[in-house]
Amino acid sequence: MAQFNISGALTQKLFAEGDGGTISSIWFCNRHASDAVTIDLYIEKKLTGKFYYLKSKSIAVASFLQIENININVNDFGLYIKLNNSDSEVDIITKR
Repeated sequence: MAQFNISGALTQKLFAEGDGGTISSIWFCNRHASDAVTIDLYIEKKLTGKFYYLKSKSIAVASFLQIENININVNDFGLYIKLNNSDSEVDIITKR
């Protein structure tokens, strides 16, 4: 299990290519006090490109999104997240 506190609009790497294993479940919790957050979640590999699991997915204030049985392979691809605003805040918990 891994936990992340993500904030801001810059793309952030959750797992690097070659970290090994598979992410079986992932939870997102919006921590912003008054705004929904929109997230992009994708895997990427040089010369292969980006492949989105979530694109422009909105999570309401004080809400969460739970995805089970997602099976994201982080052996060959890096896993990345991008939030929509500079003041966006999300907590993430992943399970392998």
